Amino acid sequence: MFPHLDDLLGFGPPLDTHSAFVALGLFAGGVVFLIEARRRHVRDPRIPYLVLGALLGAAVLSRLGTWAQHLDPSQNLNLGEQLLRGNASILSALVGAWLGVHIAKRIVGYRERTGDLFAPAVALALAIGRIGCLFTERPGSPTGGDWGIVLDPETAARLGSPAGVGLHPSFVYEIVFHAIAFALIWWWLRRLSIAPGEILTLYIGAYAIFRFFVEFVRGNEVAWIGLTRPQLFLLVTIPILLVRVVLLAKRGKLRFSTERTEHELLSA
Repeated sequence: MFPHLDDLLGFGPPLDTHSAFVALGLFAGGVVFLIEARRRHVRDPRIPYLVLGALLGAAVLSRLGTWAQHLDPSQNLNLGEQLLRGNASILSALVGAWLGVHIAKRIVGYRERTGDLFAPAVALALAIGRIGCLFTERPGSPTGGDWGIVLDPETAARLGSPAGVGLHPSFVYEIVFHAIAFALIWWWLRRLSIAPGEILTLYIGAYAIFRFFVEFVRGNEVAWIGLTRPQLFLLVTIPILLVRVVLLAKRGKLRFSTERTEHELLSA
């Protein structure tokens, strides 16, 4: 594992590897967001405030989502410590970004759907950001075979993982998922007849299901009934997302067709 970027590259300043890839992912996502906004002729001056709301919401909720890990409050970090150096959760970050955008919309009075703008940007940002996780965090649970990521004793002790055995490259699975999702959104989904804003719903729903099953090989702590904390969270959110998708389908808003309405053609 490479906690600092100079360990990974062999040169350069000792920057935090995870933070560096998160920053790179945000930059790439921002570029994609601007390209998509220009393609859809979205030039509303309030859009930057929505992006700011998404970033602030993601930054705050990513930390707060892992705050109450123990029933005994004394075992948890205080609020300030949690926000500064607590564990971050990508699932909480996605919820925070969603809340941040909606709060910003209320503040600036923006009522149009923006999910289609954010979907490809989020997918690319996560694909790149997860590379940082791959290089700095526990890879996953043992594969039970002679393949996988093998850690030396020192790295294994630091990450709390077994040494000398193959571990599931769970972050590679996620990187591949988000990269494929970005490709599908960028070159296929955004050209189909889908209700405005709902490409993000499909993407988040697919990721929620994918993440639920990946958790079985992530090596995270089992919290209850054989499931990890992310899986317990997803047990609640996945049905909500599926109900939304079903309702959209029943209303004819998920037409996987290349034929577009006049409104969709104007926004394309």
